[in-house]
Amino acid sequence: MRDFVVVGAGPAGSRFARAASERGHDVLVFEQGSIGEPLACSGHVSLDVWEYVPETHRSELFQNAIRGARFHLGGPDSPSYPFYRDEPISNAVDRVELDRVLARAASDAGADVRDGHTVTAVEEGRDSVTVTVRGPDDVESHETRMVVGADGPRSRVREQCDIPEPDEFLHGVLGFDADPDDEAFVDVHLTVPGFFAWRIPRGDAGVEYGLAVSPGDALNARFDRLTAGYDATIDRRCSGLIPVGPASRSIGERSLLVGDAAGQTKPFTGGGILYGMRSADHAARTVDPTDPGTLSAYESAWREDLRREIRLGHAIRAGYDVPAPLQRLGLRAFSGEIGVHMDEPSSLLSREQLRAMF
Repeated sequence: MRDFVVVGAGPAGSRFARAASERGHDVLVFEQGSIGEPLACSGHVSLDVWEYVPETHRSELFQNAIRGARFHLGGPDSPSYPFYRDEPISNAVDRVELDRVLARAASDAGADVRDGHTVTAVEEGRDSVTVTVRGPDDVESHETRMVVGADGPRSRVREQCDIPEPDEFLHGVLGFDADPDDEAFVDVHLTVPGFFAWRIPRGDAGVEYGLAVSPGDALNARFDRLTAGYDATIDRRCSGLIPVGPASRSIGERSLLVGDAAGQTKPFTGGGILYGMRSADHAARTVDPTDPGTLSAYESAWREDLRREIRLGHAIRAGYDVPAPLQRLGLRAFSGEIGVHMDEPSSLLSREQLRAMF
């Protein structure tokens, strides 16, 4: 019997598999398709992500250094409000290869990582969990002490273990223009109800465009207007759901969720790479696969770590829909040199940010 079966080999699942394997646990990981594909997440990450990537792979993932952002209340030609630092704030990375590197790191730590395996059923029992998987050749059944759902917004583990859904789902779209662009600024457009649109230069890899809307909104029409405003030629497009707001519970009887499956994302951007990996580390540290009682320690640990950032993130997002005059006032007040961390809204109240403002 395995200690853990992990469903999903994205950043959160692979990070948990690596951390749990390094602690001596027997870990089996299933990924439905090819690891890293299909792409459904932006490649714009904070510098903290490099702490989770083996140093020998960092140069192959790096695409561009970002020093700031220009905020717009209209299209590309509208006035902008720049936020910047003298040194890089964030990086654009090869998002597909990031998943693959993290999965290889889990494998190198001892985890058994298998792609091309679709989990079709999860059944929690008193002493174990039965995970049914459709592989390339046959249907398999695996017994494990615990199952980890790292299988994204529409998590099968979450559904079959009767764990609540995240508060909200947005529908996001990404598109890519192949023309190289190594500019150090991203563009953010507060023109989408309840969220925003973006343009991210990715060096030789081209430019990433994206936005997110509530389900039922005119996603493709809004995206086409965004890219037309930049005269962009989109040669590749993908879409997916973005969970916003963690559910009231992320654990079951012998199950736990990490990453997008648990809604461990930033409410003001939808990004979840760092939050998911931080939560995965909490899970590997606190959960004993032989003792389901330890699941509550994981629940407490990740919520304590991220509660303040998520709460402040919701407050920032609320500002996206205030009347335009108030938006302009706020953007003018904060524009210029900044001292914030892109994954930590609490840094808006930091001494570094106050020094930058005054």
